[in-house]
Amino acid sequence: MTQVTDSTAIAQHQVEGFIDRVRAIRDSLHQVVIGQDRCIDLLLTCALTGSHALLVGVPGLAKTLMVKALASAFHWKFARVQFTPDLMPSDITGYELLGRDGPDGNTSLTFRRGPVFANLVLADEINRAAPKTQSAMLEAMAEKHVTVGGQTYPLEEPFIVVATQNPIEQEGTYPLPEAQLDRFMMEIRVEYPTPSQEEEIVVATTGGTPRLPKPTFDRETFLQLRDLVWAVPVPRNVAAAAVRLCGGSRPGDPRASQFVRDYVAWGAGPRGGQNLILAAKARALLENRTVPTVADVKSVAAPVLRHRIIINHRAVGDAVTAEQVVQRLVDELT
Repeated sequence: MTQVTDSTAIAQHQVEGFIDRVRAIRDSLHQVVIGQDRCIDLLLTCALTGSHALLVGVPGLAKTLMVKALASAFHWKFARVQFTPDLMPSDITGYELLGRDGPDGNTSLTFRRGPVFANLVLADEINRAAPKTQSAMLEAMAEKHVTVGGQTYPLEEPFIVVATQNPIEQEGTYPLPEAQLDRFMMEIRVEYPTPSQEEEIVVATTGGTPRLPKPTFDRETFLQLRDLVWAVPVPRNVAAAAVRLCGGSRPGDPRASQFVRDYVAWGAGPRGGQNLILAAKARALLENRTVPTVADVKSVAAPVLRHRIIINHRAVGDAVTAEQVVQRLVDELT
């Protein structure tokens, strides 16, 4: 896709059409998932930019339902993979099967596709799989293809992975490699509902199975919306703000504050800045604006950067979190 730089390239009627379509998706998700407004908006932001998302929350907060509803609303092929310590790479990518082919009965290898060949893949409790399996998942996330038996198989666009993690139970888990964490646009934290929302959830979910949203998009329509998000022009001061946030998170960078030098081991890389801008573009369109602002960058800074910043032992001892580091960086951004 050609990057659009002319500020007149995004017409107001295109934005209005975008808002109408996305509002319909958002409303349909809220009919299925009660509350979680912030999570739904962040998940929509990842989806509309074609990016992966990491959902972090305790069991029972409708993470799986939220992702299934998103896939249904966009009319995507959906697959769920339950990650376990004994999960093998072939359980995700697929495998080659020896069989007979043709009337003469010659034997040949046939590739059987795995669940990764979907538009939206839910990787449930992704940190429970062994590193060998994680490497296969990383290839799919990073390269949009899988390799089996020396043969490369491309994945159909759109291809989005939404992974979940339980922040409580860490026994029998494998920490995700930093390279894989960096492939997730956002770490979205799913919080407990309010008392009134929880009461509504209890009443709504004990009277029958929730119905998923009816499909309102097709694949080509979604790709047009994604291209529209990508084509939003970015002012130089907004790009500079994203770069400043990422650069300020690196303790060895001259722009880093003493707070960062004291508590951060490694900061966010350039992909953090790219994702800040993509998320800011989507947020601007969601608010009926054709150009993102520095306020948009600040708004998405926490979910985009907190899983990219690695704190040191001193921070652990002083109870300083990556979230607090991001907030300090946002507060210092002029």
